[in-house]
Amino acid sequence: MYIYLTSGTAEFMEQVKNKYPNEHMMLIHGDGNSVLIHETEGKSVFATPRKFEILDTVNELEDSGFFVFNNIPVTEEGRPVFEHRFLNRARAIEDEPGFVAFRLLRPINGDTYIVMTQWHGPHSFEAWKNSQAYKTAHAERAESTGVRQQNIFSAASYVSTYSAAPKEEDKA
Repeated sequence: MYIYLTSGTAEFMEQVKNKYPNEHMMLIHGDGNSVLIHETEGKSVFATPRKFEILDTVNELEDSGFFVFNNIPVTEEGRPVFEHRFLNRARAIEDEPGFVAFRLLRPINGDTYIVMTQWHGPHSFEAWKNSQAYKTAHAERAESTGVRQQNIFSAASYVSTYSAAPKEEDKA
């Protein structure tokens, strides 16, 4: 399974989405741009997408809510360590209130993985970040196999956030 991402103006991304009504796509909006997510087993309909292989998935993505992309540049040598760490995670996030879906995305071209989470709204994500489960999941490991102990990152990670159509409970 793959995820393809393309970005542009909200109007143009809406036109692309409407042109392919039978494709599984979500339109999300961030600061200064909109992103169209195309999740499929086949090829993308986008002309120049960023292509990712889905390594891990939890639940179906919904066409609403709040999306968080944790963009993590990883060295070529660090890929096996990084993937092992995420594929063997505690999965505590899945029990958090407001959690919708998760994707671990391996870049096909490039070095930046995306850890994508979807939430009912930004307040759900903030509650997760302040939870004990978050602190436990992100604690540095003491053993030498911990991700933070090895120089597997090619640059600093960064977070991008996006919103789709809000759910009723998040409008208040």
